[in-house]
Amino acid sequence: MNHIFGPVNSRRLGRSLGVDLFQEKICNLNCIYCEVGVTTRLTCERAEYVPTAEIIAEINAYCHHPEHVAELDFVTVTASGEPTLHSGLGEILTHLKKVIAKPVAVLTNGTTLSDGLVCDALAPADVVIPSLDSALKKSFRKLDRPANCLDLEEVIEGLVNFSHTFQGKLWLEILFARGINDSDEDVQALRRVADRMRIDRIQLNTVARPPLESFAQPLERQAMEAIEEQFRQDDPSRPVDLLARGAEQNDDHGLQKDFDLESDADRQALLDEIVEMLKRRPCTAADVNRTFHLGDPKKVEQLLDPLVHAGTLQKRLYGDRLYYQ
Repeated sequence: MNHIFGPVNSRRLGRSLGVDLFQEKICNLNCIYCEVGVTTRLTCERAEYVPTAEIIAEINAYCHHPEHVAELDFVTVTASGEPTLHSGLGEILTHLKKVIAKPVAVLTNGTTLSDGLVCDALAPADVVIPSLDSALKKSFRKLDRPANCLDLEEVIEGLVNFSHTFQGKLWLEILFARGINDSDEDVQALRRVADRMRIDRIQLNTVARPPLESFAQPLERQAMEAIEEQFRQDDPSRPVDLLARGAEQNDDHGLQKDFDLESDADRQALLDEIVEMLKRRPCTAADVNRTFHLGDPKKVEQLLDPLVHAGTLQKRLYGDRLYYQ
């Protein structure tokens, strides 16, 4: 399948089936920390970049296996880019709510919510998780590298207005990169925007996987905890999650896959699934093991080494962790 991947073990959403709307990175940002890679089409134009019927057909094919649906906690609509740029998003979300009896989440960079058509398209979702990495223009330009068609003030007003009209859950994610958007001025500006919004929870993150640009560096845990405390003080009743580096290590719930690695067909099917996952985000051997429950990260390394030698996968050391991508 080109658009359905997983299920994967998500830090936030449990066992989540991914629906990827694009095959290339179509986005209105070119964020320095993006793990997908460089934006190949930097645009604010909404269009049917991939046939909506093609995506719906893959969803229907997955639903032909009710035992697969039963094991899900969420269906997560995302994209190798910005999913709200797909003009068929509303149709896809409506269809998902009809055919899969699981909550649906949408991951978005939050830049298009000033568009009423986008807000209408998102209405069927149970959870929307928009991002806002900076409320200051200088930091926004340096961290998120927006297309010229984006105006930060308009983005912020769109987020605030959407938060008060959307009927589902809204989780705001903020990612910090050291020396770029972590100053006191940056944090205070973000807190002011958050205070204007109706948010069910705030999720604070930092660079945790190999980023697009090497100068995108994570904050230290102590710095993240200090920022977390400031957001907690603003509204003690509002949950604040710290999605800092190392949080994934606490997730040891693997998804049991019934693969016979002695069978060439099963082995290839497993490798195909792993490669599809790695197309969308870099993973360590431990990450892969948690999803496919192969018993030992060393077994994952042995399984993937031929793909590394063939050039299908690359290894990249980031911090003290080795990633496949």
